[in-house]
Amino acid sequence: MKTVAIIPAGGSGNRMGKDIPKQYLLMGDMPVLIHTLKVFQESKHVDDIFLILSAEYVKNAEQMIVQKYNLSKVIRILPGGKHRQDSVRSGVDALGAAYDIVVIHDGVRPFASPELINMAIGEAVLAGAVSVGVPVKDTIKSLDAHGFVDKTLNRDKLWLTQTPQAFSALLIQEAYRRAYEDNYYSTDDAALVERMGKKVKMLTGFYENIKITTESDLRWGELFLKMRSATSMKRHER
Repeated sequence: MKTVAIIPAGGSGNRMGKDIPKQYLLMGDMPVLIHTLKVFQESKHVDDIFLILSAEYVKNAEQMIVQKYNLSKVIRILPGGKHRQDSVRSGVDALGAAYDIVVIHDGVRPFASPELINMAIGEAVLAGAVSVGVPVKDTIKSLDAHGFVDKTLNRDKLWLTQTPQAFSALLIQEAYRRAYEDNYYSTDDAALVERMGKKVKMLTGFYENIKITTESDLRWGELFLKMRSATSMKRHER
C-alpha cells in the first residue's frame, strides 16, 4: 500500500492583500506552506509528496523549500493552473500506477495533524473516498436573488468541509477524468467523486484546522502556534 499527498499551493492570495502569496507569508518562524508540508513529512503513512506551485515559483522550489527545510518526501514539484482544480489535476495526472491512496490537502491549511492524516488514509482504504470536516455551529440561512432569506437550513445535517481528503488512486483519477470531460469545476475534490454516485465518508476533524486566507486567519494561526508551543513546553516540564 503506497500513499502520495498532493499539496496544491499555487494560489495568488489576492484576498490577503499582500505583495507575496499567502502560502509564503511567515507564521511564526516559517512560511505557512512549510508548516503544512512538515505535517505530511512527519506522517508515517505518507510515502511521497507532490507539491503544486505557481509556475514562477517552481524553478527555485527545490532549493528554497525542499532542501532548506529537509522535506525529503517532496519528490515532484509541478506547475499549477488557473483554478485549484487545475492545480490538483497536475498532481493527479502525474500519479501513473505507482500509488494506491491519494491524499489531497490545501497548502495553506497548516494545522492538520499526522494523526488526522493517518486516520483519513486508513478510512480511504476501507471506504474509497474520505473527507474531514466539522459540524456547523451557527445557524445557516439561504437567500433568494434579492437578498432576502429563502429558508433556514437544518444545521444538524450541515458540516464545514476541510482537508485532508483521501481517495483510492483509481477513483480520484476517474473522477478527474470525468470532470474534465464534462467541463465540471468544483472547489472540493470530494464533490468530483460524489457526482459519480460514489459515497464519501466524513470524518470529524477539528475547528483549529483552518485555512489561511485572510489577515485575520494569519493572526489566528499565530495564536494557535503559541498555544501549541506552550502545551509542548508544559509536557517537557513534567
